[in-house]
Amino acid sequence: MSDIILTAGVRQNLLSLSNTADLLASTQNRLATGRKVNTALDNPISFFTSQSLNNRANDLNSLLDSISNATQTLDAANNGITSLTKLVQNAQSIAQQALSSTATTAKFTGTVSSLTGTTAGTFVAANTITVNDGTTTATFTAAGTAADTVQAFIDAVNNTANLNVKAELGSDGRVLLEATSTNTIVIAGTATVAEKAQFGLVAGTTAAGTLNTTRSGLATQFDDVRTQITQLAADSGFNGVNLLNGDGLRVVFNETATSRLSITGVTFNATGLGIAAATNTLQTDKDISDALADLTSALTSLRQQSSNFGSSLSVVQTRQDFTKSTISTLQTGADKLVLADSNLEGANLLALQTRQQLSTTALSLAVQSDRNVLSLFG
Repeated sequence: MSDIILTAGVRQNLLSLSNTADLLASTQNRLATGRKVNTALDNPISFFTSQSLNNRANDLNSLLDSISNATQTLDAANNGITSLTKLVQNAQSIAQQALSSTATTAKFTGTVSSLTGTTAGTFVAANTITVNDGTTTATFTAAGTAADTVQAFIDAVNNTANLNVKAELGSDGRVLLEATSTNTIVIAGTATVAEKAQFGLVAGTTAAGTLNTTRSGLATQFDDVRTQITQLAADSGFNGVNLLNGDGLRVVFNETATSRLSITGVTFNATGLGIAAATNTLQTDKDISDALADLTSALTSLRQQSSNFGSSLSVVQTRQDFTKSTISTLQTGADKLVLADSNLEGANLLALQTRQQLSTTALSLAVQSDRNVLSLFG
């Protein structure tokens, strides 16, 4: 079988048509996919660079979910602190109401005001002052040294287990003893009258008092609010993480985990905030004052922690916005490497179609020339 011999003109036109068809197919593919680089064969450098940029954008995009969760977790903790603050202020109000209601239990007020608290050398060592509630006795034993202070006496009373008497130094500088129940207060001991008088104390027995039912009712309300504080703290989590119930949080900001923020949680239930249950149904002014001091300290802790969480939330939100911007930059850069210009490719398609028509016409003319040669043999 012999080869078919085509003239140079016909071959040239066939080659032109073939090239035009290839260009048309490539242009149509770009228009159909919207990409000028679809495989590594189209442009290896652009293809792999774009792929690398998109891969990093995808990695960062997956981190956005955890960053968003961290934002919501911090927001939930901040909401919890706001509500806890209101509850603590409510407890303060209850305690203030109790304090404004006059105590009705037995009370002894010292006779000497503006006590310095130091009586060194004026007590005979081993002499005692006792405070009894009818059942239990607290004993202050003089050391005959600088340890013989008003505070030492107050501590001896307050540190005696099961004693239904509270001691403190009043705002006017006098020793104040308060019964926590309906019991009497008995002051005695081996100390001389003069020694007792240095503390403003006089031996004897006070009349028994009664319980203040208003204070008892307010103590119940106080404990109810305290319970709510613990329950609210336990409900301040998000997606299984509760920064007010001892949980911690670590937020990762980049795909290699070299950029991160560790947030330490706190335990802000009633115990964690240092809010004790209403002692002795708030019958003594000291118990109420102690409760108010605890609540003031709790408010300070809440406000400080709110500031800490607010600072962490600001950092997380800033990094969240930064990550979104970085993802957009990466995706835009990747697209510029591989996406086709639809306007340009449309113009190319029109030009190639025109070229194809012209090449077809040229091929027809070249074939016609060959036919004219054949007519010479007709």
